[in-house]
Amino acid sequence: MQIITYKEALAKSMRTALRKNPRSIVYGLGVTDWTGIFGTTLGLEKEFGSKRVFDTPLSEESMTGFAVGASLNGIYPIHVHIRVDFLMLAMNQIVNSIAKYSYMYGGLFKMPMLIRVIIGRSWGQGAQHSQSLQSLFAHIPGLTVFMPSSAQTVLNTYEYVINRYKSPVISLEHRLLYDYSFKVDKSVSKNPLTSYLVKKGSDLTIVATSAMVTDAINAAKFVKEKEGISVEIIDLHCITHPNKELILKSVKKTGRLIVADTGWASFGVCAEIPRLISAYNPGILKKPVLEISMAPSPCPTSKILENYFYPDMGTVVDKIYQLVFGKGHKKELPSANYKKRLYKEFKGPF
Repeated sequence: MQIITYKEALAKSMRTALRKNPRSIVYGLGVTDWTGIFGTTLGLEKEFGSKRVFDTPLSEESMTGFAVGASLNGIYPIHVHIRVDFLMLAMNQIVNSIAKYSYMYGGLFKMPMLIRVIIGRSWGQGAQHSQSLQSLFAHIPGLTVFMPSSAQTVLNTYEYVINRYKSPVISLEHRLLYDYSFKVDKSVSKNPLTSYLVKKGSDLTIVATSAMVTDAINAAKFVKEKEGISVEIIDLHCITHPNKELILKSVKKTGRLIVADTGWASFGVCAEIPRLISAYNPGILKKPVLEISMAPSPCPTSKILENYFYPDMGTVVDKIYQLVFGKGHKKELPSANYKKRLYKEFKGPF
């Protein structure tokens, strides 16, 4: 067992990719600056040269198009976008070229690549720089979308998609997780593009994504200590390839489900997981599904309002109590000081 941070796992994955595959490249806005994408690409240009690690102009559409041509010519591009919002400027390349190329040519051409994008919480950067758009990309056939929630899932999934997966992948990394430490081992998953059982429990199931997995773990510990409630937690991880059997088995056991996502609820992960249950085994639910998501509005810039916009572990605790005791419960929720000890606030500027 080793303890490393999320961003150390990302940096290790980038360095390993460049060492193992001489035809791999890492590029994007800010890749070679002094912050190195929050420390995940620092030193790579010096070690591997500017032909393989380089910064780019502010031209997301053309730079993503460059990835298309590179991939078709045997290069493995790792394109880093410092915010997922910037992918909106590359939608034509992603949706109409990258996602469809193999299909349109009958599988004669493959387009393996990794697009790294960053989402966040506590950014204080308002409506255009704080979104979590995984559901938008997961809706498109031909794209594989995953959201690593720990250093272990970073190491396992990046190694797999870079070296063995022959399709385009979008990874959404949560900036709040970058400085968190995680235990990792040398175990290798045969196919990490699936969902994982994080914690066993008997009273209710939480299916969570990204940083909400950490919130669910903290909330489960809190309600176990306070009320003896046993929570089962599933890390959805790969949005496009959820482990349907794992989810159905868990909900059949507990009869209660909370879906916790970093995005908006409508037409997203919070909608998709109940859809799976209603389509395959609707009778396993004892109570209606509860959802945890961003507030249904653009993100406010004000820090005070932002605290209401984003859910946290306190939100998860409240939803657990609602599901077990009812919406009018009078149970103790985590205090501000309790939650403050758990979070590493990201203050910017990027």
